[in-house]
Amino acid sequence: MRFRPLRRALALALAVCLPFAALAPGAAAQPVRASPPPGAAAIAEARALIAHGRFAEALAVLRPLARGRRVDANVLFELGLAAVAASQQSGVSGPARTALLDEAIGAFHTMLVSRPGLVRVRLELARAHFLKGEDALAKRHFEQVLAGDLPAGVTANVRKFLQQIRARKGWSARVGMALSPDTNIGASSDERIFYLYGLPFRRDQEELTTSGVGFSLWAGGEYQHPLSPRARLRAGADLSRQDHAGREFDRTTAAGHVGPRWLASPSAEVSLLASTRWHWRAGDPDHRDLGLRAEARRRVNARTSATAQASWHERHYDERTFLDGPVSDVSVGVMWMAAPTLRAEVAFGWGRDRTDLETWRHTRRWLQAGVTVALPRGFTVGGSAMLRWTGYEGNWYPYTEYGESRRDRTRRLRLSVHNRAFTLGGFSPQLSVGVERRTTNAQLYDYERTFAELTLVRQF
Repeated sequence: MRFRPLRRALALALAVCLPFAALAPGAAAQPVRASPPPGAAAIAEARALIAHGRFAEALAVLRPLARGRRVDANVLFELGLAAVAASQQSGVSGPARTALLDEAIGAFHTMLVSRPGLVRVRLELARAHFLKGEDALAKRHFEQVLAGDLPAGVTANVRKFLQQIRARKGWSARVGMALSPDTNIGASSDERIFYLYGLPFRRDQEELTTSGVGFSLWAGGEYQHPLSPRARLRAGADLSRQDHAGREFDRTTAAGHVGPRWLASPSAEVSLLASTRWHWRAGDPDHRDLGLRAEARRRVNARTSATAQASWHERHYDERTFLDGPVSDVSVGVMWMAAPTLRAEVAFGWGRDRTDLETWRHTRRWLQAGVTVALPRGFTVGGSAMLRWTGYEGNWYPYTEYGESRRDRTRRLRLSVHNRAFTLGGFSPQLSVGVERRTTNAQLYDYERTFAELTLVRQF
């Protein structure tokens, strides 16, 4: 299952033709073994058929070799190349084309499960997703490919694919669900004794922390209508629901947005969206937001991209009207693909709520960093840490001494793991565990919680 060095294989591919054909099946030298394995003659025959454009015949040779639990990597690679090429021949029906691309995606995916660092294989997988119209998946794999040691010509071609994905974006959708055990669902303080005007009081048991298992379901979608070669009209909506055994902690959120998106340059884009959000607590309307959101994204270089977002919404509560007022948020993030199998992210943000009641007006700052690593045997592990500072205005007596303003600091650590080889009806399960703690100078507002999530997510 050894491959020749990636640089040599890709350089040979580029020597045949550019730009798109540089990635075409049969254009590069393929991996070989030091000694001929069983089926070597059939593999050689399939390569010759692919080289002469006889893809259906090559598939007939390779498919019997691809059956079984342990399949030679060369068989899978040639099978994927032949299937992609066959899908692009004239006269192939839509369903047949999709089936061929699915066959290719399955072959390349199987190889990457055990050896996620095979950049040439990931390149072909990205191209198969691109041809199938699965742009979100294609984009993710193309970005991982750019973190490899690529010849300049291949890097340029991958960027062209990414530009096409960005320009042709139409429908996108996502749906997911999760089971969420939590030791403190409402993020409540477990202080049993508190002091009110200098006198001690004991809290009732039902006022303390509540543990349980929640079920979450969410879905969202967006359509981008072309207005000009460099402008799109975005329109989208999201809906999420969180249920617990008790109605008290049930939450529902609905959101929508619409507005233009400009492709400012080959590596940058900006969106300006009208945005609305509606929230329900315990099944009853709680508050609604209406405002604007601006988004920007720029690819800094082959490995690094940056994002920025700013929003302003006017918030109105149905009952707790003292919390009415404008809400502002600004955030900036950087994603760095250190290697095709290693991604690092860092983000920081600032926000402010200007409520009608001065006591609840506050400013917040936060910093978050995370790392994700793809490992052999199909496992991907990740970890993230978040630190948030929140400062309130006004007099917080008797919750703080001498009526000083409230100051919070929240920390969260999270670890996750999933196996790329395991899916359930197209959904990828991921297990996450985490801890969160808030410390504060205001009594009854500190808390600790330990949580887990078993998440199933699918993107279309």
